[in-house]
Amino acid sequence: MAEKKRKKKQGLNYRFWKRDLAIDLGTTNTLIYMPKKGIVLEEPSVVALRNGTVAAAGKSAFRMLGRTPPGITAVKPLRGGVIADFEMTRKMLDYFIARVLRRFPFLRLRMVITVPYGTTQVERRAVIAAGKRAGVKGTYLIEEPIAAAIGGGLPVAEPRGSLIVNYGGGVTEIAVISLGGIVIGSSLPQGGELIDEAIQRHLYRRYRMQIGSSTAEAAKKEVAYAVDPPEGLSYNFRGINLYSRNPDTLEIGAAELHEVITPQLASLSGAVRNIFERIPPQLAADVMQDGIVLVGGGSLLHNFDLYLSRETNLPVRRVEDPFTCIVRGASEALAYLKDLAAPGDRSQPLYLS
Repeated sequence: MAEKKRKKKQGLNYRFWKRDLAIDLGTTNTLIYMPKKGIVLEEPSVVALRNGTVAAAGKSAFRMLGRTPPGITAVKPLRGGVIADFEMTRKMLDYFIARVLRRFPFLRLRMVITVPYGTTQVERRAVIAAGKRAGVKGTYLIEEPIAAAIGGGLPVAEPRGSLIVNYGGGVTEIAVISLGGIVIGSSLPQGGELIDEAIQRHLYRRYRMQIGSSTAEAAKKEVAYAVDPPEGLSYNFRGINLYSRNPDTLEIGAAELHEVITPQLASLSGAVRNIFERIPPQLAADVMQDGIVLVGGGSLLHNFDLYLSRETNLPVRRVEDPFTCIVRGASEALAYLKDLAAPGDRSQPLYLS
C-alpha cells in the first residue's frame, strides 16, 4: 500500500514538473501551444539583436524591421518554412520559450515542432538542434500537413483520402493523407509574403511609390480578393513618392489589387490540379466527395476558398481556425509520443509523417 502511494506521488510530481509544448515555427509567425492552457504565445517570427544579444523578439522586433539604427539588427531567421539563420532561430526560440516558462524555470520539457513537407534531414536536424540549444530535453518533429489534418478533425488514421492545402506565409503545402501518412504531396516556396511582395513591386513599377512590407500586408488583409472584388472598395497606401522624394498617399482599388495577386494564385491552383491528377483513383473518389480542406493564415485571403473551388471544380472548405489549426494538431500528437517513440529509446527524435 505504501509502495503504491509512493509511486502515485512520484507520478504526480513528475506530471507537475513536466510540460509539453507544441510549436508551429512558421516563416511569418511562431505559435506555442501548451495542453490545458491553449495558445500561450503568438508572435511574428522576427528577432532583433544588439551587440549579439537579443534586444527584442516577436511583435516588438517586427515593428523594428526597416527602422533600426546602427548597432541593432532585426531579421526574419526563417525562409520558405525552414531555418535560414540557425543562430538567430535558436536565440528567437530560446527567447519565446523563456517567456512561456518564466514562472517554471525547472520544468522538464518535451516539445513537438512542425516542419514543412519535404524538408531535408539536414534541415530537420537544424530544428532539433535549435530546440536542444534552447534547453529542451526531448524534441520531436511532425510534418505540417499531418498536424493540419489532426487539428482540422480529419480521419487521419482511416483508409480515406483527405486533400490538405496549407497556405502559409512563406510556404504552401499540398498533401493527400491516408492511413496516417502522406500518400502524395508537394511543397511550394511561396505563400502570403509573396503576395505582399507583388503589391510592393506593383506600386513601385507603376506609380513609383515605395511602401513597407507591413503596409502591403495590411492592404492584403483589408482589400485583396482572390476573386470577385467588390466595387468601390479601395485602400490608401502611404509611402514615399520616388518622383518628388516626399511622403505621399495613393488610393488603389480592390479590383486593381486582384489583378496584381492573380498570377501568384494561378501557380498555386495549378499545383493543386497537378497533385489531384496524380492521386490514385480510389483516393481521388474520396477527395471528390469530401473536397479540399484549407488551413494556414494565407487561406484567410478574401474569397480564396471560392477561387480554388472554381479553379479545381472541387468543393473547398476552410477549417474553423486556420491560423492555429496546425499547432493545435501538433499538440494532440503529444498524447501519442509514448506509443509512437521507439521502445527503450527516448533520446531519438520522433518523425511523425
